[in-house]
Amino acid sequence: MSYIRPHFRHPEQPVNDLGYTRRHYEGSLSTLCAGCGHDSVSAAIIQACFELSLPPHKIAKLSGIGCSSKTPTYFLGKSHGFNSVHGRMPSVATGANLANREMIYIGISGDGDTASIGLGQFAHVIRRGLNMLYLVANNGCYGLTKGQDSATADRGSVSRKGVPNPFEAIDLCTMALQTGASFVARGFSGDKAQLEPLIKAALCHKGFAFIDVISPCVTFNNTSRSSMGYEFVRDHIDATGKMDFVPLRQEISANYEPGSSQEITLHDGSVIHLYKKNGALHQHDRNQAIRNLQTHREQEQILTGLLYLDPDHCEFHDTLGTVKQPLRDLGEGDLCPGSRALEAINASLR
Repeated sequence: MSYIRPHFRHPEQPVNDLGYTRRHYEGSLSTLCAGCGHDSVSAAIIQACFELSLPPHKIAKLSGIGCSSKTPTYFLGKSHGFNSVHGRMPSVATGANLANREMIYIGISGDGDTASIGLGQFAHVIRRGLNMLYLVANNGCYGLTKGQDSATADRGSVSRKGVPNPFEAIDLCTMALQTGASFVARGFSGDKAQLEPLIKAALCHKGFAFIDVISPCVTFNNTSRSSMGYEFVRDHIDATGKMDFVPLRQEISANYEPGSSQEITLHDGSVIHLYKKNGALHQHDRNQAIRNLQTHREQEQILTGLLYLDPDHCEFHDTLGTVKQPLRDLGEGDLCPGSRALEAINASLR
């Protein structure tokens, strides 16, 4: 069966600052299972990029292998894309980022692609502070190979197979915090109001931004006994608070009672307004973020929202002192400084 997206669109569709409609940020029609949480993630990315007025040709989307890694086909069809091998998306993202730092990089991965075969690459791309959004669509199972438990499935969680998972889970947010991520958040594919501001803030963050999105698998892992099914998440979810993201180009204002909101300013001057439910949460404290995750986990609660942000963190290019322009724009004089420079290098090694 073939699927064709209708070409007709209402002539009065809203446009952004670039004159684009939301359609300019869409991709091909999804072939994932009906109701898959990953499609909601794709829709949130489309809406975030549209509202931020990001030029599609300035975005590079990269992925590995898995159901989630198929999703770049379904959003930003006018952007650059590369589907890498299993678990190796961070290497490709690093190479592309070094070649051209002017692009906006979105890495899409899954719990198998990141927490199993790609765990080592995940850890090192975090500690290097690569300037990118790394988003994991996390469903706790391997959807492409018929629903085996992944490394993020909670101990005791039961999938459609009916067998409790006997192993401890890897918490990707905790790992991201421990290895130096400067922006860490967790979302739920069923909570559009929370997920879209998180994605917008992450795209504007200078440094490594990580979002772990609980995205239930409706085919293999959507039962009441699965800790990553819709029913369980809705019954056990807790949020750091309600979020709003205000880009620099808009008037920065908010309506809230004194003491109930925290303003967090990003590198470019954009502001995150966090309407906090719990005044004890401090988004600039890495250790407390780890403790908050652990406390909620012990209480069988899933903590979502903005968990940690370091606005002063250095990204990869600043650390290495790389050139500002893309490598393709460097001339012979930049790439070949001459024999005297080579002689000086050789002399320093003698």
